[in-house]
Amino acid sequence: MGQYLPIVTLMLLGIVFGMLSLLASKLLGPKRPSAAKEAPYECGIVPSREPPERFPVSFYIVAMLFIMFDIEIIFVYPYAVSRGELGAYGFWAVLIFSVVFFITFVYEVARGGLDWGPVQQYRSLQSEANMVSPTRSIDSTIRRVGTEGRQVEPGETTKQPAA
Repeated sequence: MGQYLPIVTLMLLGIVFGMLSLLASKLLGPKRPSAAKEAPYECGIVPSREPPERFPVSFYIVAMLFIMFDIEIIFVYPYAVSRGELGAYGFWAVLIFSVVFFITFVYEVARGGLDWGPVQQYRSLQSEANMVSPTRSIDSTIRRVGTEGRQVEPGETTKQPAA
């Protein structure tokens, strides 16, 4: 028991220090809450909108795949180092685990869990045709920079010369 005395003493000192720190901050700290202090802090950026209610599950799935890759490496590396001592049992254990891992990875890729692009929304050709108007022209749809406030003389166009 005497060999564990330093560990128990250090653990008790850590707990006492933590409790005293919490108590001191409650007693000595200012108690002036405000909306700015209660707002979540995001790297100095003021949040402009509320966060979405649900977090996309695909992030967790990719994290799980990452963990599975790590676990597979943890299994394969020792097998590669001590292949002779493990024998056929080690070979079949690593092979079964690799097959199960490969099947789950193929399932995830087929399900589209690794597609990170924006969701494609298909538009009908009819809605595209309705967006085109015969009154639209280059002069009416393109904003010319640097011509604001300038009067156009008769005969002069708003087109800028090519550089």
